[in-house]
Amino acid sequence: MIKEFYNNERILDEVTKTNRHWGGYFVAIENGEVIGAGGGGMIGETEGEIFVLYLDPERRNEGIGTILLDAITKQQKEEFNANKQWVSVQKGNLKGIPFYEAKGFVYEHEQKSYGNENQDYVSLRYFRQI
Repeated sequence: MIKEFYNNERILDEVTKTNRHWGGYFVAIENGEVIGAGGGGMIGETEGEIFVLYLDPERRNEGIGTILLDAITKQQKEEFNANKQWVSVQKGNLKGIPFYEAKGFVYEHEQKSYGNENQDYVSLRYFRQI
C-alpha cells in the first residue's frame, strides 16, 4: 500500500493537479511547518468523500482538523455541487471516530479497508448531508 500511495510520482501528481475526483490537498502551515493536511474528491454525481485528513498528533484538539474538513466540504459543495459526504475510518480509531461523529457523520456499515482487501483491516463507513 505504501508503494502504491506514497511514492514520489503519485505524491507529485496529487500536489500539482486537481480534478473532480481529487480536489487536491488543503494544508495547514504554522511558522513554516506543516501541521495538518487533508483532501477529498467526488465519488458520485452529488456525493463527495474525505480521502485523507492528517494532523500532527501534538496539535490535536486545536480546531485544525475542523478547519481542514470545512475547507474540503466547501470545495465539494461549491465547486462540485455535493450534497452528501462520506468518510472511511479504521475500526477502533478512537480519535477519528468521535471527531467525525461530532461533525455530523452517521455510521452506515463496515467493510474491508481500501487497498487491504486481503487482510483483516476493517473500515467504518460514515456519511453526512452537506
